[in-house]
Amino acid sequence: MYILWTLLFFHVSAQRWTLFDEESKPKHEGRVRLVGKLPSSGRVEIYHDGQWGTVCDDGWELAEAQVVCRQLGFPGAISATPGGQYGEGSGPIWLDDMNCKGSESSLSECNFKGWGVTDCSHKEDAGVVCKTGTNITSNRQFFVDNSLGLSGDLGLLFDSGDGCDFKISIQDVSEKAKLTFCVHSTILMIYPELIKTTDSRSLTVNISQTCHPHVSAFLRYLYTRQIDVSTTSAQCLHQLAFIFGVKELMEDVGRAFTLLLPEDNTFRTQVSMYEYGVRTGDLVLQENVLQYLSWNCEFLISSPVWSTISFHMMDALLQRSDLIVKDEAFLLEALEKWIQDKGDEISSDQQASLLNHIRFLLIPVDKLYDMQFSSSALRQNHEKLYLTGLLRGFQFNALPFSKIRNQMDNMSSEYLPRIYTGDEWSLYMNDTTVNYNPYYYGQNNRIQSFSTQTHPSALYREQKVQWQAQVFLSAQECSNYGISCTSFPVARLYGYGNQNMYGSTIRYSNRLILTCKKEDNVFHVQDFKNNIAVVPNNSSMDLPNPCPDDYSFRFVVRPEYI
Repeated sequence: MYILWTLLFFHVSAQRWTLFDEESKPKHEGRVRLVGKLPSSGRVEIYHDGQWGTVCDDGWELAEAQVVCRQLGFPGAISATPGGQYGEGSGPIWLDDMNCKGSESSLSECNFKGWGVTDCSHKEDAGVVCKTGTNITSNRQFFVDNSLGLSGDLGLLFDSGDGCDFKISIQDVSEKAKLTFCVHSTILMIYPELIKTTDSRSLTVNISQTCHPHVSAFLRYLYTRQIDVSTTSAQCLHQLAFIFGVKELMEDVGRAFTLLLPEDNTFRTQVSMYEYGVRTGDLVLQENVLQYLSWNCEFLISSPVWSTISFHMMDALLQRSDLIVKDEAFLLEALEKWIQDKGDEISSDQQASLLNHIRFLLIPVDKLYDMQFSSSALRQNHEKLYLTGLLRGFQFNALPFSKIRNQMDNMSSEYLPRIYTGDEWSLYMNDTTVNYNPYYYGQNNRIQSFSTQTHPSALYREQKVQWQAQVFLSAQECSNYGISCTSFPVARLYGYGNQNMYGSTIRYSNRLILTCKKEDNVFHVQDFKNNIAVVPNNSSMDLPNPCPDDYSFRFVVRPEYI
């Protein structure tokens, strides 16, 4: 089941929590949404002149559906659905006789009769089914038990409702859906964050209807401190724990979020999850999402979601050194495209602050040279910033380390490489599952050699380091190379040649990247200790391994000035 995270805002007042969901998001002319049971399919509605309206199915074909799905951040459309299949809407029918090429960035860019010009009824409201990338095929579950000896009879007390004296109303105003529960005020007194906000015998909570099925289990947790959490219930339980101030459950449920991270290769779940973490103040959730997106930055950049991420999220990403990208020039081009797509949404000062996170010093010198002769409106608007970056980049490539050492304390991140996967700094090893005969050297594709510059600076262009990358799958293979191994697989990256000539100036903080072959997503990054990286098992990884039997290795060399 595909998980879509609604961007969540909460407002707390004396007796009411309000979930600002779809209806209270900032409205933008031409924005579209889907109304249905699943986030990836439904009736198409478009925002115009201050209100939502529908689209007539006259001329409604796959090209139109493609535009809608891509505008929403999905990779594409499966089908265009006619004739009110997802129910009849209300309000105006804004669009009729649609004629899209399929390449438009928004539905309102297509040809149509005119806003509100139609001869249709709501029985002809058009819909779509969008592609969702990787689906979550297993609803993983775990059991949270914070009972510390509490009697199981408390759960029966909630079930029966005997003697209850406090009314909790759960509603979704936009859907006119409502549930009512009667609980015991004595139980609620255990949760001071909840009690201090109410002085009556009732409480109303506004929350999305999709979470209503999980409210009863959550309220029962308040009695028993026990609950089953699944990947499909985690978001709602986390929201409820946040609303009611049950911090311990928030932390426990947060563990389920890491299970979701590798599951959606459209990145819509991860981006929305980060925004949700910002709004709830969950710093651990924010960091987990940022780490995953940093590891999969190249894939994120190539996805439709890239142009939709917020300024503060972009700012957080660009400050990280664990971004995995081809090179720094690739990242700059992606940022420039993002700024261009945002248009007036991003101020000139915000543009400059983001561009200042680009590490011009680490842009390959050939690309740095070519940048002098390229021009764009963005570069003209920030000409001084670009010229300063180019100058510092050329200085970095022309001056010895002894000359620039004094500047490093103030701007050390400029000199720190990210995880660059260009061919000049990495080796990709695909077939790592077959054992080999150690007596026939040269037939093992799990032992490969490659070379890199000693350092990214042009001063070291002719000075090479030879590297040998190895993957061992058994104790015998480790023993053949004088290594003691207790778990497998084990990766080794060993350098020789000029590597040791610069021991007091250059060090190597190399990385091992594990990538699922089928879905092409990074799920683990690890450093080397004494040239060795032992791949952890699933239980000790930061993220679950979604492809335990079908992943590849990339060895990345990361030289940096000491």
